[in-house]
Amino acid sequence: MSREFYQLSLFTDESTQKEENKSEYWGTFKDNLRVPVHRWFTYPAGFSYKAVEYAFQQFNLKKGMVVYDPFMGSATTNIVAKSQGINSIGVEAHPFVYEIAKAKMEWNIQEKAIITFINHLNSNFESKSHQLRTREEFLLSNYFPELVVRCYSEKTLTNLLIIREVFNEYKFENQKERGFIFVVITALLRGISTAATGWPYIAPKKAKVTSEGKDAILEFNKLARAMLQDIKEIQYFSKQNQNASEHDLILCSAKNVSHYIHNHSVDYIFTSPPYLNNFDYSDRTRLELYFWGFAKNWRDITNQVRKKLMTSATTQVSRNDPQYVIDSEFSDHCPKVTDFINSAAFQLQELRKIKAGKKNYDLMLIGYFNDMYKILKECYRVLKYNTQAIFILGDSAPYGVHIPTDVLIGEIACSIGFSSYSIEVLRKRGDKWKANPQRHTVSLKESMVILEKK
Repeated sequence: MSREFYQLSLFTDESTQKEENKSEYWGTFKDNLRVPVHRWFTYPAGFSYKAVEYAFQQFNLKKGMVVYDPFMGSATTNIVAKSQGINSIGVEAHPFVYEIAKAKMEWNIQEKAIITFINHLNSNFESKSHQLRTREEFLLSNYFPELVVRCYSEKTLTNLLIIREVFNEYKFENQKERGFIFVVITALLRGISTAATGWPYIAPKKAKVTSEGKDAILEFNKLARAMLQDIKEIQYFSKQNQNASEHDLILCSAKNVSHYIHNHSVDYIFTSPPYLNNFDYSDRTRLELYFWGFAKNWRDITNQVRKKLMTSATTQVSRNDPQYVIDSEFSDHCPKVTDFINSAAFQLQELRKIKAGKKNYDLMLIGYFNDMYKILKECYRVLKYNTQAIFILGDSAPYGVHIPTDVLIGEIACSIGFSSYSIEVLRKRGDKWKANPQRHTVSLKESMVILEKK
């Protein structure tokens, strides 16, 4: 392995990177908390709907076109597309987040059916509560993992259990209304916890400033009705477009979508892949996964979720796993990039020996770009000619070793067929860590990588 650490100038002429601050146009995920439907689920590391709207405008997307997001998340790109009458395809590998996305895309909700469920829950709450409390050896720990139990008062969690049981037993006439209620309950979980459950971390030992438990039933009723109002609002503002487009949401890995998306069938790609910043998306949704029974422990999360996601965290890799070497095809097609990755991985491997925590950043780096190579190949395959793919992402500096993710992705894309790429810097990142001596001092940024397919 070469020990030479390639500099940025070896990959791209600096003129391809435009230093612009587009924050006024692109916003942040906080924008989503102020608008209907987008605000239903505050998915960690999400991006602003304004970014999608601005990109659609800049690249002249029109009704009837198809936009593809290979990292759909909670469907920000797809919701904007639907509101504008643009067809969309979204791929998501996280099974719980996929369910959230599906529900957020269903706007033809029958208000009467939702009100009927709310009334059913309210009228059956006391009898269900009595049934639960009179069960032999009723313990909340029999229903939830310890983490969930520690995040709520006994009364609040008991009420949440009642809501969950009534929901699971209820016979919905269709899946749209069931999905809506699923999101209502999910959106309730962090708001009524007595523990610090804000994104991205869950800290059951740390109480909120206001630690009084909220009435779960009262909060459920308020939230359900507020979300029904959201449906009315988005239907009103999108009434000319909401039924004029088609949307295909797919639960799978973006590394291989050949069974779902045809060659040259997509007009535009807009996405924000996981950043190379050791953010474990499966762990960050642990509260929800445990509450709904998607998983009961760390092993379940690994098997049911973590293994299915793109590599972007050290919790996904193991030094006993031989797969964390550069793929031979990747190396053959992108020798300059893979030399860089191998060199950086070598540095990280050496730093790991002297750093606290001994994190496997070297393996994470290799796994990340092995996955990204496959995903970019699929993006190239499905994209029509004379169109663009937009990737919003950030660079990183594990153990202080700078990884110019935007440039590397651009170079990989060109090696597999894209004609060119350019980079526009959206904002600076990481300044808040400068005062922490345990963190690196590398200046980071968030960028838009524009891939051209001619």
